Amino acid sequence: MTSTAKYTDQSARRKLRREVPSAAAVLADEQDFRAMSHYRTFPFDDHRSYLQQMENLLRTLASQGVLTTLSLFDPVAYEKYCADLTLDPDRPESRSRYTAEVARTGATLTYQGEPLNRLLPLLVEEAGRQATWDHASAVLARAGDCPECGEDLAHAAFARATQALQQLLEALGSGTHHLVCSVAAGDPPLLAVLHATAQEGARLQLAESDTLVFCTVLAAGFALRTPGGIVSRTTTGHDTTGDPARDTVRGWSFRDAWPRALSAAEVFTAYCTDADTGEPIPPEHGVDYAPGLPLTPPPDPHHHG
Repeated sequence: MTSTAKYTDQSARRKLRREVPSAAAVLADEQDFRAMSHYRTFPFDDHRSYLQQMENLLRTLASQGVLTTLSLFDPVAYEKYCADLTLDPDRPESRSRYTAEVARTGATLTYQGEPLNRLLPLLVEEAGRQATWDHASAVLARAGDCPECGEDLAHAAFARATQALQQLLEALGSGTHHLVCSVAAGDPPLLAVLHATAQEGARLQLAESDTLVFCTVLAAGFALRTPGGIVSRTTTGHDTTGDPARDTVRGWSFRDAWPRALSAAEVFTAYCTDADTGEPIPPEHGVDYAPGLPLTPPPDPHHHG
């Protein structure tokens, strides 16, 4: 083989490498790192050094034009994965197979050169969002069909949840809204968070993925008629004097598969009570506790008695 042909082959391989994506799964916290460090073939003994080496590798791949999908490495899930497939967990190829699996099925982000310490919290948030959606979807699937008419209760509940959220955002009007929906479906309860910004004459801004999770959690509460509620916290910017405006907190509880407005006193009690101990906690400075806004429920053909 001539040197020219060899150079051409190497150049072609480099170009081809840019078209073969990579996957990496990172041990985001010290506890997960320690769980893996007892494996003989795991080559690291310091979490900080491990993260630095991972970032160096990701940067090198990015500089070569290689697209890398980043996910979280879960030692507990990894152990189960190896047990299910009868793999030896103390082998690099087993870790590699698990990494490929979570890149295909788990929460992922694309590495674009960011510092790893800035990307990891986003990845943990994405993983939490997907876990909530998976849990809520499983709960919703248990609803089955209406015994009276045979309609898919999960589908009907999701449509109802979408209507409820739309009405709620319209009722809240302009401002930056932080919504939390909680549903008592297991331990811990289902919890979804949604941020929405509405300005006069402008299109409502909210993340599609967060909206999907929020509606799925809300639908799970509706379909199973499980106790739950919604709390909104709205910031409207500055008042006419230029001073920071006060935040307004409102609340709704579920009744007959629909959010029913709480009174201002009920909102205050719910917001200013420790959920674990039941003890009162001081109200926040700069926060007004207002009644929930009434929402008009659509007909519920699946409520029989």
